[in-house]
Amino acid sequence: MNDLEHVKADILILGSGGAGLFAAHHAADKDPNLKIIVAAKGLIGKSGCTRMVQGGYNVVLHPDDSIEKHFKDTIKGGGGINNQELAWTMVNDAPKRIRELETKMGVFFDRNKDGTIHQKPFAGQSFDRTVHRGDLTGIEIISRMRDQLYAKPNVITWDEVRAIDLLLDNDRQCVAGCLMLNMRTGDFIVVHCKAVIVGTGGAATMYKIATPSLEKAGDGMAMCYRAGTEFLDMEMMQFHPTGLLAENSRLNGGVLEEGLRGAGGYLVNSLGERFMKNYDSERMERSTRDRVSRAAYMEIMAGRGTALGGVYIDVSHLGKENVLKMFPGMVERCRDVGKDLSIEPVEISPAAHFQMGGVRVSKDCESNIDGLFVAGEDAAGVHGANRLGGNGVCDSTVFGARAGDAVVSYVSNLNTAAKVSDSQVHAIIEEIVEPFRCEGGENPFYIRNELKNLMWEKVGLVRNAKDLESSLDQLAILEERIKRVSVKGSRRYNLTWQELLNVRNLVSVAKMVSTSALMRTESRGSHYREDYPESNDQDWLCNIFVTKKENGDDEYSVENVKQTHINVANIEGYKTLVASK
Repeated sequence: MNDLEHVKADILILGSGGAGLFAAHHAADKDPNLKIIVAAKGLIGKSGCTRMVQGGYNVVLHPDDSIEKHFKDTIKGGGGINNQELAWTMVNDAPKRIRELETKMGVFFDRNKDGTIHQKPFAGQSFDRTVHRGDLTGIEIISRMRDQLYAKPNVITWDEVRAIDLLLDNDRQCVAGCLMLNMRTGDFIVVHCKAVIVGTGGAATMYKIATPSLEKAGDGMAMCYRAGTEFLDMEMMQFHPTGLLAENSRLNGGVLEEGLRGAGGYLVNSLGERFMKNYDSERMERSTRDRVSRAAYMEIMAGRGTALGGVYIDVSHLGKENVLKMFPGMVERCRDVGKDLSIEPVEISPAAHFQMGGVRVSKDCESNIDGLFVAGEDAAGVHGANRLGGNGVCDSTVFGARAGDAVVSYVSNLNTAAKVSDSQVHAIIEEIVEPFRCEGGENPFYIRNELKNLMWEKVGLVRNAKDLESSLDQLAILEERIKRVSVKGSRRYNLTWQELLNVRNLVSVAKMVSTSALMRTESRGSHYREDYPESNDQDWLCNIFVTKKENGDDEYSVENVKQTHINVANIEGYKTLVASK
C-alpha cells in the first residue's frame, strides 16, 4: 500500500497515562541509547484517565502507618482474590515512586504546616494515607511527567496515533511490532520493535453512565485478547459511587472525588435519609466503592431516587469556606452544571469507572507473550474484586516504572528480534478498511449506544443469570452488526471509522465481562449477583481466567487464589465484610 509507513524502534509504549509515561522515563533513563516511541490516541499528557485523577495517591509515609496496613486494606477491599505478590509489590514500591515524583519529576503535593506531605482520608482505609495536590492531583502528576519527558532525546512522542493490532511472529509467541493508524491522515504505520508496553486503560465506557475520558475504549485489552494473552477477573468492573448527574451533558458521569466522602460528606436519598446506615452502619459514607455504589443503586431502584434517577451528595454542613478551600475543582465542576456544591446537595449516580480485570502479568509486567508488557488498568491482579480509591494512580506509576525497567533488560538480552509478517499486516488492514467498501450498512454510533444500554441494564451493578445470558446473546448480535458497518468519506479524521474501531474493541471486552460474570455464582466486591447474594469462600476464593485460542474460541478456567503473604480469613473485618454482601 502506498500509504503504509514503516518505522523501527527498540520499544513501543502504547498510552501516555501514569503507566505509559513512567515506563518511558524509566526505560529512557536505564538506557539512553534505545529508541523509544510513546503513542497516544489523544494528546500526550492531555488525554487519558490518570490526568483525570482528583483524589490522590495512597502511600505509606507517616510513621504510625505501615506497609502491612496498606497491604491488608488492599486485600480486604479486593474481597481476598487479589494477586498478593502484585499487591505487596505495589504497596512496597509506592513510597519510592512518590519520592521520584517530587524529586525528579517536580511534582509538588500539598503540605502540612511542618512541611511534611499532607495525607487525607479515603474510603476503605485504616489510615489517612492519600497524598494529593488539592483535588486535581492527576493534572499535577501528568503535566510534570510530560514536561520532563521532553528532556529525553531518545523518546519520540506521537499524538493522535492509535494502535490497531499487535504484530506477532509466525508462532504467535513473540511480539514483532504493532500496526498503528495516524488518525489525522488516515495512514497506517507499521512499527517494527523488540518490545511493546501496553498501558491504554480499560473499557468502562461500554456503560451508559461512565467516568473515563471519552477516547477510552479498551483498545489495549482488545488487542491483547486478539493476540492470545491470558486474562483474569474480567467480571470485576468498579462503579464509582459519585458520578455527577448532568442531564443532556457530556459532563454526565464525571467523578466527584472520594475525598468528599472522606471529609465527612453525606449521601442522602430523596427522602432526606442518610441511607448508608442501612448498608454499612460502621463506616457509613466511608465504606468501599463497591458497597456505596450498590447501596445508591438499591435506593434508586426502591423508588427513593432523585428526579434525574440518582441520590444526593451533601457537604454543605462542612461550611462554605471549608468546601471552597478543600475542593475548588469539585466546586467548579458542579458550577458547570448549575449547582453550588458548597451550599447545596448535588445529584449523583454510580458510574462505571475502573476495570479490576485485565491481562495476567508478573510483578515485572510480563505477559504470556514474549516482549509484551502490560501495566496500569490493562493489567489485572493487584486490586482483586474491588479497587480502593487512591490505589489506581499508585498502581499505574508503580507498575509503569517496573515495566520500563524490565523492558530494557528484555531488549538488552534479546539476541534476534522477531520479524513482522507482511501478510499479517495486509490482512489486518484489509479488514479495517472493508467498511469503506460497504454500502448502506450499519451505523457504529447506534451500535455503541445499544451496547452502553445493554451493559448498564444487564451487566451492571446488580446481575443475575437470566440477564447475563441475554447479554451474551445480544453481544453476539452486535458483533455481527459491527461486520456490516459502512463508512463514507476520507480516512482523515473520520469519526465514524474511529467509532467503529472503538465499538469493535468494546464488544470484545464486554463478552469477557459478561461470560466471567455468569460463571461466578456468588457475590464478591464489585460483582453482585442477586441470585447468589452471598460470598462463598469455600468455592469461589478463586480467579476466573480466559484466553482466546488460535481457532477463535475462548477458553475459560478457574484457579484458587494463592495466599502467599496472608490468609485472608485472618484479616480483621474480612469475614464480616464477605458475610454482609
